[in-house]
Amino acid sequence: AVVSTQSTGDLAGEYYPLTGMDEKVRQQLVDDHFLFMSGDRNLTVAGMERDWPEGRGIFHNKEKTFLVWVNEEDQLRIISMQKGGDVLGVFKRLARGISAVGDSVKAECGKDFCLDEKYGYVHSCPTNLGTGMRASVHIDLPGWTKDGVEKLQARCEELALQPRGTRGESGGQTGHTYDISNKH
Repeated sequence: AVVSTQSTGDLAGEYYPLTGMDEKVRQQLVDDHFLFMSGDRNLTVAGMERDWPEGRGIFHNKEKTFLVWVNEEDQLRIISMQKGGDVLGVFKRLARGISAVGDSVKAECGKDFCLDEKYGYVHSCPTNLGTGMRASVHIDLPGWTKDGVEKLQARCEELALQPRGTRGESGGQTGHTYDISNKH
């Protein structure tokens, strides 16, 4: 179990395995930007899409503000998000969620998350080494992008930030909404 069935409140939810997922459910999750898709060239080249879609899925709560991606790029990607500016609320839910997932893993197999003393938490993606923490915000930036994305990239570099498209680092960009995050 990704999160114990005993979870309550905003961590309570359901796991949806990709294998056997109803096509309407899958397409809705993709359209809502909640579900990862196969076909990422970088993941394919790295051999991370072998045996697609077996062993992959998504857990989310009713409000879709707490999600856990299983075996997408990393073994687990634990996500807390919501619209608005309640950053503290999002972070508190994330902390509780990480603890709940860790407790569930420990109860299932008796093991903790893999933590290396030198490198931190082990991930598939080398940019996530260390804490693996990536905080981001989706924001409309029409003023920064009207003269070209290069100016936005330069400003983000000055601030040790990273602009991405709203479909991930290799998923492309549409419009002037960007995912701005810390750099690893």
